[in-house]
Amino acid sequence: MAEPRVLHLVTDPRGRGAQNLARDLHGELLRRGVPSTLRSLQPHVDAPAPHDAPPLGPSRYHPSTLRALREAARTSDVVIAHGSSTLQACAVGLFGSPTPFVYVNIGDPRHWTASPARRLRVGAFLHRAAAVSAISDGARDVLVERFRLPAQRVRTIPNGRAADRYRPAADPAERAAARKELGLPADGPLVAWIGALAPEKRLDVALAALDRFPDVHLAVAGDGPLKGTYRPHPRAHFLGRLADPAPLYRAADALLLSSDSEGVPGVLIEAALAELPIAATDVGWVGDVVLDGTTGALARPGDPAALAEALGRVLGGDRAALGSAARAHALGRFDLDVVTDAWQQLVHQVARRR
Repeated sequence: MAEPRVLHLVTDPRGRGAQNLARDLHGELLRRGVPSTLRSLQPHVDAPAPHDAPPLGPSRYHPSTLRALREAARTSDVVIAHGSSTLQACAVGLFGSPTPFVYVNIGDPRHWTASPARRLRVGAFLHRAAAVSAISDGARDVLVERFRLPAQRVRTIPNGRAADRYRPAADPAERAAARKELGLPADGPLVAWIGALAPEKRLDVALAALDRFPDVHLAVAGDGPLKGTYRPHPRAHFLGRLADPAPLYRAADALLLSSDSEGVPGVLIEAALAELPIAATDVGWVGDVVLDGTTGALARPGDPAALAEALGRVLGGDRAALGSAARAHALGRFDLDVVTDAWQQLVHQVARRR
């Protein structure tokens, strides 16, 4: 039986959470011999050049973009829509098309459908999907209950990353080399913060927590709308967006996540695979990766003191044991091989129903 032809659709070619999952899944499917294509709805000024996700049109919902999406879907058996903008584009652009689409929900739907009007609109779009993928059983329950989706159409498939891309530092010498490469302090505890410089990521909370640790340095990797708005901090090092975050994981002693809203962030999986213990806010389904007291520590969101307490537990604990447990947990649940197996199963099921 021929493998179904898959079209992955992302909002734009940047290296954000939804796009990273799409790229990894696309690459692994190609490696397995599955016909797979990656496209984006629109260009973005912050996208790397060159990139691997050619835009379909000038903006997300422009008529020419939706026409190009419909045309691209004609040569595909299944469209996988990664990210909230792609849900609307597929629901509208593929209406009446024989090609089904699967929507990948990576965030917390309680956060991005807070208003009744948005909930109704998103629910209507979700009901047009042949299937919906949730990154956690908790997210699946929310999707089914909040939008009255048929339970059999909502599948839990975790976020995933390729384990070999995020290997731990082999020894202290490799850790020191990674710090030197990134221009980071050679000595003392180093905590990594990786994400978009956006309001919901709450870097301000992370910086306030850092004030409570006079000997700890924070390496901030990311870009976004709040770039340049944070107060200078003598122990915060702004690295900008890293094309490859793996060296930072090898350089760091722990990862800090300070968000007000998340699903199951890929950055947590990457850090866990790299054997980094994690201090994180307990939002969305972060607890699927960060097992409090076993792979890291959790704190209530929006509270610098609580986040500092969690970070203190990580830095003051047995970091080697926490990191080892984090990697073992991530390998068993979030390794890309395991995740791709589940995706291939779902793609075959959806394609057979055409």
